[in-house]
Amino acid sequence: MRRVVITGTGAITPLGNNVTDFWNNLIAGKSGAANITRFDTTKFKTHFACEVKGYDLKNHFEVKEARKMDLFTQYAMVAATQAVEDSNMNLEKINKRRVGVIWGSGNGGFLTFQEQVTEFNKGDGTPRFSPFFIPKVIPDIAAGWISMKYGFMGPNFITVSACATSTTSIIEAFNYIRWNKADIIIAGGSEAAINESGIGGFGALKALSTRNDSPETASRPFDETRDGFVMGEGGVALVLEEYEHAVARGAKIYAEVVGGGMSADAYHLTSTHPEGEGALLGMQLALEEANLKPIEVDYLNVHATSTPAGDESETKSVVRLFGENPTHLNISATKSATGHLLGAAGAIEALICVLAVQNNIVPPTINTTKRDALVPASLNLTLGTKITKAINVAMSNTFGFGGHNATLVIKKFLN
Repeated sequence: MRRVVITGTGAITPLGNNVTDFWNNLIAGKSGAANITRFDTTKFKTHFACEVKGYDLKNHFEVKEARKMDLFTQYAMVAATQAVEDSNMNLEKINKRRVGVIWGSGNGGFLTFQEQVTEFNKGDGTPRFSPFFIPKVIPDIAAGWISMKYGFMGPNFITVSACATSTTSIIEAFNYIRWNKADIIIAGGSEAAINESGIGGFGALKALSTRNDSPETASRPFDETRDGFVMGEGGVALVLEEYEHAVARGAKIYAEVVGGGMSADAYHLTSTHPEGEGALLGMQLALEEANLKPIEVDYLNVHATSTPAGDESETKSVVRLFGENPTHLNISATKSATGHLLGAAGAIEALICVLAVQNNIVPPTINTTKRDALVPASLNLTLGTKITKAINVAMSNTFGFGGHNATLVIKKFLN
């Protein structure tokens, strides 16, 4: 099988609108949560989220062009543009028939759908929908926009597996390159669901935290007082490339993708398996593909959304795989800082693993002060502050409604 490396990164997130700012704020233990500015939350149970801050579409698009894109597509384009530029690929020389885009979004044009249906309901029943309504709503349009900007003619589609979506997209990109279907693939995910429908819908599921008096501490994975997740938004892109192709063009290499595992809980519509069966299987498959043993994993970025049931079941799967006292393993739950980016969660956490491996830094789990008794004290959750240690192998877990599980393994690049 062909080797796959990462040669470019891009990000627009609640902690920063480029990779450098995002990483520096993450390892400093900052929170991206604050009161929602997009709409009046007075009648909602949750008043806060992790919004992207300081974003002005005019800095990235012509206004006429931006009107054809939902916000989730704008985020995808911003992140992908950064990643392509960071990769230093020569767009005049590369074979664009061998460059693809595999993107991910769990919800697609959520805001556009809400706006158009709301406008329709204000009228007399006469359909007055925008001609761009459907192209803005469909989730695959983000991959289409990226390919059209650069003329990339390789495999082009999106994955949808709820909150495992963009991990799935990266695994698919990894596989397509290994199978010699492409030499380069732009992979990642974007989401923009901080609106009335998104907050109201997840609130109706009782999945969101309602800690309105302290938004910045509301996401508290593994804390016995946790009460739900904090909605996040943004986009993250990675350039995956075949190793020999990257070397031939003199690309810088951030890390290597070595394994991906996918599974299903086959259990419940929204709840994870109580014993973590699907999560365990996904991790096992990822390590098997990477030809690694649990003892060789230095850092685990857990899904850990800060929901009572989800954190508990993931803890069980981690203990079953790594044992009750894995002294070699550092764990962090970075949704405590970024919020939960839904379909883009896997992409932002894959990026975190890449940067952790590259910089030998474990980012912290913030806000967890009253550790749940169900979480073994021997699990090193990296609470409060970052730590520096040699990280050769990092693993990222993502799980989604419907029982979808996806685990990615990133390795320090060695010639």
